[in-house]
Amino acid sequence: MGFDPWDAAFVADPYPAYRELREQGRAVWCEATGQWLVPHYADVSALLRDRRLGRTYLHRFSHEEFGRTAPPPEHEPFHVLNDNGLLDLEDPAHGRVRRLVSKAFTPRTVERLAPAVERLARELVGRLLADGGGDLLAVVAEPLPVAVIAELLGVPEEDRGLLRPWSADICGMFELRPGEETARRAVQASTEFSAYLRELIARRRRQPGEDLVSGLIAAHDEEGRLSEQEMISTCVLLLNAGHEATVNTTVNGWWALFRNPGQLAVLDREKLSTAVDELMRYDTPLQMFERWVLDDIEIGGTVIPRGAEVALLFGSANRDPARFPDPDALDLSRTDNPHLSFGAGIHYCLGAPLARRELAASFGALLADGVPPLKLVREPQWQPGYVIRGLRELIVEF
Repeated sequence: MGFDPWDAAFVADPYPAYRELREQGRAVWCEATGQWLVPHYADVSALLRDRRLGRTYLHRFSHEEFGRTAPPPEHEPFHVLNDNGLLDLEDPAHGRVRRLVSKAFTPRTVERLAPAVERLARELVGRLLADGGGDLLAVVAEPLPVAVIAELLGVPEEDRGLLRPWSADICGMFELRPGEETARRAVQASTEFSAYLRELIARRRRQPGEDLVSGLIAAHDEEGRLSEQEMISTCVLLLNAGHEATVNTTVNGWWALFRNPGQLAVLDREKLSTAVDELMRYDTPLQMFERWVLDDIEIGGTVIPRGAEVALLFGSANRDPARFPDPDALDLSRTDNPHLSFGAGIHYCLGAPLARRELAASFGALLADGVPPLKLVREPQWQPGYVIRGLRELIVEF
């Protein structure tokens, strides 16, 4: 089986295909996706830091100059929202926005949220326990990061049910070749979410609080260099990145543990710090990160011209034997573990400390004294998406 992101069997287990790709070379052309696939750890790590590549090209070129077609006008609400977020900005705009966002989203912010994260994790596990089991994704993995991001942003409890559907619809556009219905839903969600956040920002201007939105307003007022659209895009990015990665790491991680009972048997709360990173390396929720080639580059003797797109294969890099001894083995005690699941360079995940805190809290609550061991009820099915890769459900019992 080769690299085929639309094939259910490949999505369920892409790792044999990654081994083949690493053997084929350092940059492999994929006709089906129109991209150069980069499967080796050293190259992926280096290219994440290489300023000849970019998440966008519009800071240097028009669509026509770059040889690309502009998106349809009806998709504009999605692109305005997406293009003004940290993930798709490049310097100098990226550096300016990240510096201002970092003033509001500090380590102290994460520490302030820590008691709420721990409490929410215990409450959610308590519900699963009271029912004798159920869908770990729906009962624990999904509600936790959504509630935490809502708490971070200052979204009132009665509005929090809106966030997950908006985020899911927007994230559909990050898959390869999304269809028109996916685009329509993403545009609608972008429009509704943006309107909601404009109202929230207006309320926080009148009544500031301890939340991130109030912090972003303060950063804007202090230096006057963070636009309202950049604030909105930042909030949406924090929700999308914060919940998709944490949800999928949780359920992909438990599915990996059920398939490796020897590792599950030795997992305890003391090992959580290394365990969380190993689970992220072993089956990363973000399999591919795309970049545009802004100036010609060479990878392993292959010249890739300006205007091309490279696909940095995080899932393959995290299983590269040149960097990780016995990479296909799940080893929760692995300490030398510079996995790339949070990215690298200027786009390194701003929310990584919060994600680690949430993951440690949810795994810790399920491993707490008095909580019986989890048991898998039936083998799960994978969602069809490949770029953001996760399970449909994970049915467990105690």
